[in-house]
Amino acid sequence: MNIQTDTLAELAKEATIGGMGTTVDREIPVIDLSDFDNRKHEIADALWQASVDIGFFQVYNHGIAQDDIDAAFDTAWTFFELPVEVKAKTPMPKGINAGWEFRAQVRPSTGTPDNKESFQLTRPDMIRLNLWPSEDDLPGFREKMLRFERQNWELGMRILSCFALKMGFAEDFFTKAHDPSSDQYQSTLRLIHYMSMEGAKPEDFTSWRAGAHSDFDCLTILHQKEGEGGLQVCPGKDAALKEWTDVPPHKGYITCNIGDMLMRWSDDQLQSTLHRVRMPRENEYMGRRLSLPFFCQANRDAVIEGPLGKYEAITAGEYLTRRINANFAKK
Repeated sequence: MNIQTDTLAELAKEATIGGMGTTVDREIPVIDLSDFDNRKHEIADALWQASVDIGFFQVYNHGIAQDDIDAAFDTAWTFFELPVEVKAKTPMPKGINAGWEFRAQVRPSTGTPDNKESFQLTRPDMIRLNLWPSEDDLPGFREKMLRFERQNWELGMRILSCFALKMGFAEDFFTKAHDPSSDQYQSTLRLIHYMSMEGAKPEDFTSWRAGAHSDFDCLTILHQKEGEGGLQVCPGKDAALKEWTDVPPHKGYITCNIGDMLMRWSDDQLQSTLHRVRMPRENEYMGRRLSLPFFCQANRDAVIEGPLGKYEAITAGEYLTRRINANFAKK
């Protein structure tokens, strides 16, 4: 059994992927989730193949109504449009994946802050640290965001049950590892506002809306607005070539990607793919951009240990803490 002990090898990968690179075309797999229960083995095969090959895929017939997604975007804007002094009532504490941050995330790939602000909703921490906006400041926000968070959790658990099936685990293995009733729950809904580039200076376009990185989690479910592009991917096997592919958002489709937790849990059979958000190009939409990712992050007390024993066991809490601290080291 080959035990590898470097729990932050993922950061070393990120640190080598700065710079513009080149843009190439790749096929991003598109997977139909309809009739899920009857087609589960077929869907599992398609998800596994996409995640071995590239680690990014888009799903449709996913079960979250477009009206609900549109409403979540509208609700997210109500937070970002608050005065700074109101948003500052719910600051993101050091080492905690919850609360509001403004240009605080510094990627190992760039060494500079992402050009964005975000509000992260991790349910136990929101209550424990009093990070929910008050009803006076933002009526109905908490209820609406919790409903959307639950819809994304349910979709994530359906997808992860397919990976459990392919890895030889019980089909509810990852559902138990992401149990929302536990105080160890750490899956996160993140609201991300990328600032408008309308009227920006030429030198402002040399930075990144989000520098190259891989996600910390098992699975990311990403909602984007059609016409508000910029997401690019670079599969791990091609990282040395620094060849990036645009992944434009399409209405009715949700973009998903494998995170480092699941890559580790699969003993590197599945690919956690580097991705970034570039600045808009000439003749593209220059306005403010919003994305809503949901990160399926296993509960703090879940033990990450793959079926092949390639890596030593580590709890998901310890793993996530190390990754957060590396990205917010200057906070």
